[in-house]
Amino acid sequence: MLTLAEIEALRHARHGDPFSVLGAHEDASGQRWLRCFQPGARAALAVDADNGQPLSVLTQLHPDGVFEGMLGSTAGAWRLQFTWPDGSTSTVDDPYRFPPVLGELDVWLLAEGTHLRPYETLGAQIRTMEGVSGASFAVWAPNASRVSLVGDFNHWDGRVHPMRLRRECGVWEIFLPGIAEGARYKYEIRTADGHVLPQKADPYALQSELRPATASVVSHMPRLAPASAQRQQSNALDAPVSIYEVHLGSWRRKPEEGDRWLTWDELADTLVPYAQDMGFTHLELMPVSEHPFDGSWGYQPIGLYAPTSRFGTPGDFRHFVETAHAAGLGVILDWVPAHFPTDAHGLGRFDGTALYEYADPREGFHNDWKTLIFNYGRTEVRNYLVGNALYWLERYGVDGLRVDAVASMLYRDYSRKPGEWVPNAYGGRENLEAIDFLRRMNRVVGVERPGAVTLAEESTSFPGVTRPPEDGGLGFHYKWNMGWMNDTLAYAGTDPVHRKHHHQQITFGLMYAHSENFVLPLSHDEVVHGKGSMLGRMPGDEWQKYAGLRNLYGYLWAYPGKKLLFMGGEFAQGAEWNADRSLDWHLLEHASHQGVRRLVRDLNNVYRHFPALYELDTERAGFEWIVHDDWQQSVFAFVRKARDGSFVVAVCNFTPLPRHAYKLGVPAAGAYREAINTDGAVYGGSGVGNGVVQSSPVPWHGKDHSIVISVPPLATVMWVLA
Repeated sequence: MLTLAEIEALRHARHGDPFSVLGAHEDASGQRWLRCFQPGARAALAVDADNGQPLSVLTQLHPDGVFEGMLGSTAGAWRLQFTWPDGSTSTVDDPYRFPPVLGELDVWLLAEGTHLRPYETLGAQIRTMEGVSGASFAVWAPNASRVSLVGDFNHWDGRVHPMRLRRECGVWEIFLPGIAEGARYKYEIRTADGHVLPQKADPYALQSELRPATASVVSHMPRLAPASAQRQQSNALDAPVSIYEVHLGSWRRKPEEGDRWLTWDELADTLVPYAQDMGFTHLELMPVSEHPFDGSWGYQPIGLYAPTSRFGTPGDFRHFVETAHAAGLGVILDWVPAHFPTDAHGLGRFDGTALYEYADPREGFHNDWKTLIFNYGRTEVRNYLVGNALYWLERYGVDGLRVDAVASMLYRDYSRKPGEWVPNAYGGRENLEAIDFLRRMNRVVGVERPGAVTLAEESTSFPGVTRPPEDGGLGFHYKWNMGWMNDTLAYAGTDPVHRKHHHQQITFGLMYAHSENFVLPLSHDEVVHGKGSMLGRMPGDEWQKYAGLRNLYGYLWAYPGKKLLFMGGEFAQGAEWNADRSLDWHLLEHASHQGVRRLVRDLNNVYRHFPALYELDTERAGFEWIVHDDWQQSVFAFVRKARDGSFVVAVCNFTPLPRHAYKLGVPAAGAYREAINTDGAVYGGSGVGNGVVQSSPVPWHGKDHSIVISVPPLATVMWVLA
């Protein structure tokens, strides 16, 4: 018989080992007893699971719904029939008759922190056990005294479904029959000192409710996305990579329907063909993991495994990715393993202790963002994050992950004053655990999904970001070139009359341009927080602003490194980006904005057509200066080269004065034509051009041949052999 203490522990949801008392158990004499607890039930009957015949009338031990009765030794699987105060009945499979959810190998790997795909075991998994359909639930909370599954299937009552603790790995688990896709759930956790926490969302939830609701949602595991040789080649270092960065909630909206967001299906029908027509090779989506606060733009996620429900279901997102791939576009996700918000339903003090975060706020709290920092020293936390990277790549088939805020991960003193940070074991400022995590993540991605890429948003001079881990690097494929971005935008924002005094802001970048595999980012960060739009950052009158922007883009597309442009930049959005409303698409009614968009489309097409502009991006052999010292006229010229010896000559004029009769040394004799001229009248420029120009055997700029050209004002011209 159940003891009074056990009954009280069940009634008050304090029992830490419910499977030891609920379900079927033998007493010392060998007699089988069946026990259950169903709050509110007035009677309970055990029936045969196969034929529904009565097996045992259970005795009520407590009016709250505690029942017990003898079960014959020959009885097989059973179900429980409850009678309610109104006389109605319901019959359910007893969740406490099912065996453990986690296999021994899973337990071992989870405890060791080497389970490559923990998401296939933890969280909610729709499955069948012993012929019964339902869902298993498993959550890591090693310091909890009791964990219960709550949801709309049990009136969010933590007494109904307390879970089994697998002490070997600190995971609580249960299989709940009858649970299907769409069921909402959370975990109710009692801490070691008996305090009941606010109900927690599932860290491994595959779907979540739309904010402000915060429940997790049972969802089918996405099927594996097959690896593609074509996608692997499109992501390679020697491939053309031109990225269109998008915030999905403000790219376009439906003003006629309450200014709502577009759905995944609508984005597949509009964003994908738009980016394809513009000639981009990849879409980069600002974070799509579930997040509670719109104003974070997704950079404060709570549901790392759940595509945000703002735009539809996980299946809709998978369709979006497949549509992009069918159109020849890669998909890169912004991924945030650096920190997470403090919302009560999230990861913070998940089981009453600092489980996912560092306990010491000098390590675990980010003062700038008021967020918590992952504890990279815990094997389970590293496993959670590495598994998440693999999840997006394998289950949704995305091409890559752009890792946010890497600098904040690498340094323990990031944005901290002296005395506000804890040195590493050797007294240094580097976060050795985070470095180890990043290397492991990149190594796992490289082995398990070799066609995928990772990109680091890293703003310091930390060495070897894109070198392999075995060579002491972090293992990223690409690094955002923040130094180039800052210098270039500072130069482009300087009045042209003063640019000759800032000549080094253009030339300095080539001192380190091949030290890493770089992406050249003109991202969302450059058009917010009072910085204005790209167009607004250009000096001068209206004509000079548009010409300066076109020149900036021409220079970007000619420079060694992969390209990234934030949405709106391609048509010269006039206002600073506002995440709460659509881009100003009506501006395309004006020729000046149409011209910029046409230029970006043509730049992408020229870029993809000439291998010299991308094939040797990461090698010094792919670049050579022709003119780097014409500071008085703010003119630059350089050669981009391909493996087969073909080349493109780029000439940039950063003043509003045309430079006529400009003699330029060229790599080879022949007739030269303009592949693209950002001053073309079709783009809104002044139309200063050259047609076909024949070289002469006149040495100049260290070359045996030269051409004499007109260099347009505030323009970049790319020359190729005719």
